[in-house]
Amino acid sequence: MSKGNYIVITNNPLVFEKLKDGHEVIYREISYEEILKDVRDRIHDGHRLLTHPLSGSVKPNETPYKSILITKGKEKMDDWSVQIIESAIQACRKFEFKSDKYGAGVYKDFQMIDWTLLESGLASADLW
Repeated sequence: MSKGNYIVITNNPLVFEKLKDGHEVIYREISYEEILKDVRDRIHDGHRLLTHPLSGSVKPNETPYKSILITKGKEKMDDWSVQIIESAIQACRKFEFKSDKYGAGVYKDFQMIDWTLLESGLASADLW
């Protein structure tokens, strides 16, 4: 049984492992920008953003991981969500991809940063 009225879209294996039992999680092994595009497509289909796609102080393309909450239910397309996700995609394109230059241990750190941001989003939205 899934908790909350939300879906987690992520490419972070740590988020998937922590939430897969009891939460609706869509885990895909794709890039940060592709996660944003996946969320954009779901927004066009009637879902709304519940967490900001550029949360945290890590710039897009400095980390390979991103987790975003969207509504489980669909309604008419939400203009605010469309504007936010499109801006995030544009911001992502402005930054050089750097995460392929890091050592293996850094990836675990980036997974933890993404998890912590998502966890605070879950808690602050009273969804946890």
